[in-house]
Parts: sequence; structure tokens; C-alpha cells
Amino acid sequence: MFSSFDFIYFIVALLITLSIHEASHALVAYYLGDATAKNKGRLTLNPIAHLDAVGTVMFLLTQRIGWGKPVPIDSRNFKNPVRDSAYTALAGPVSNFILAFIVVLLWKYLGSYIPGFLLTEIQYIFHLSVFLGIFNLLPFPPLDGSKVLGLFIPKQFERYYAKYLENGAKIFIALILFDVIILGMFLNYSVFGSVLMYLYEPIVAVMYLGT
Repeated sequence: MFSSFDFIYFIVALLITLSIHEASHALVAYYLGDATAKNKGRLTLNPIAHLDAVGTVMFLLTQRIGWGKPVPIDSRNFKNPVRDSAYTALAGPVSNFILAFIVVLLWKYLGSYIPGFLLTEIQYIFHLSVFLGIFNLLPFPPLDGSKVLGLFIPKQFERYYAKYLENGAKIFIALILFDVIILGMFLNYSVFGSVLMYLYEPIVAVMYLGT
């Protein structure tokens, strides 16, 4: 659980990273020929447009599990539906890594000139951006990685892949709940947490030390 100040820093960082992430989906979809998200007001950095009511309440209650409102995409408007859907999905995580790169430069090279509270917020944005970028690349529906996976699916398996996208979200949510509630509460262990930290730590180190 967070302290009061930590929770505020985290919420602000989450709203910023979430807004950029979702708006990036909408922007790339629009560029590739689908204006659905733009027409529904999702091509914006206003975080209110990207909040899901149930997902927000769930996060506030658990401070662990939550989600944003999915960006509406109509793949029929794309020239190449599978490929362009994958590019649109990839835009979200890529935007997280770009944001992380920008703020780590501010942190590393201008940190001594930035007020303490703002520097702390920048650090939260950096760490959360890297984490969300990695998490959303996991190849499970409804995460972006499941759509990116479409780039590597042979045509003869596209029918099975479509079923995976349709039904995989239920399985993934069940796995997350089991991982967080059962394993977390009784064994104090998380499979997803361990995998994410295994990927997260070297990426953070490379981005900070390599800039």
C-alpha cells in the first residue's frame, strides 16, 4: 500500500502515462486510416477520456488491479487489418518507453535544478512508464502484446489467433486474480510480478546508465 504522498505521486504519474499511452493508440490508428477513436474523443491527452469507471474503482479499492478504457478500433478501416492493428497496439508501449527516455534525461541531467516534489514526480513517471510499457507487451488479451503477436502469426493460424483474442482476456484476468489474490495472499509470491521485475530492472538500469 502507498503512503498518502506516494499515492498522490503515483496517481498523477498514472494519469500522465495512461493518457499518453491511450492517445498514442488513437493517433496511430487515425494515421493508418481508422478515425473511430478520434471520432469518439479519444485522440486527446485529457485523462478523463481514458478512464474506465469500473477499472478506476477497482484500482482505488485494491491499489493493485485496474485498467483504462480500451481505445475503440475498427480494423476494417485498415489497409492491412492484422498488421495495422499490431502497429496501433504497439504505439502504446512505445509511447511509454519514449516518455521514460525523455523524463530520465530530465532526471539525470537537470535533476539538481528541479524542485524536489517535481523531481519525485518525474521519477514516478519514469518507473511507471517502463513498467506499463513492459506489462502491456505481454502477449495476453486484452494487453497490447496480444495484438503485436499478430505480426508473427502465419495465415493458416489466423482463425485460431482470432479466437485467442476473443476468449483470452477471460483467462488472463482469472490468472491475474489468482496470481495477486491467492499466490500473493497465501504464498507472498507473484509469478507475473517476478517476470515483470526480471524484465523491468535491466531496462531501467540500461535507460538510466546508458543516457
